[in-house]
Amino acid sequence: MARILISDDSAFMRMVLRRILTEHGHEIVAEAATGKEAVKFYKQFQPDLVTMDVTMPEMSGIEAVKLIHEENCLARIIMVTAVGQKEIVKVALMEGASDFVVKPFEEEQLVRIIEKALERERVKSDD
Repeated sequence: MARILISDDSAFMRMVLRRILTEHGHEIVAEAATGKEAVKFYKQFQPDLVTMDVTMPEMSGIEAVKLIHEENCLARIIMVTAVGQKEIVKVALMEGASDFVVKPFEEEQLVRIIEKALERERVKSDD
């Protein structure tokens, strides 16, 4: 079970992510509706993984990734992005994101990407 922070400006998308992740045994420690909230909640809760929307008010998901990665270079952040934002995803990966999933996504695809990111974390902590 991982402790996860969900960051998305869409309440509906946060609800969908919460349902999928809790059904797969994860704990949702907080939900952020803005990039600023995501950074604040990351510092406050130190989750094992963050899902991060790219386009959010106050601060973009890219800016939030950069700040979170500065806080903890081992942070696991999965970008949740709309189709057609491939270049933005490349920037996010350069700024420290672990991986990405494109909306609309299949539940199994999201779970697989999250498990892969968490497994990398377990491998690093076992070293």
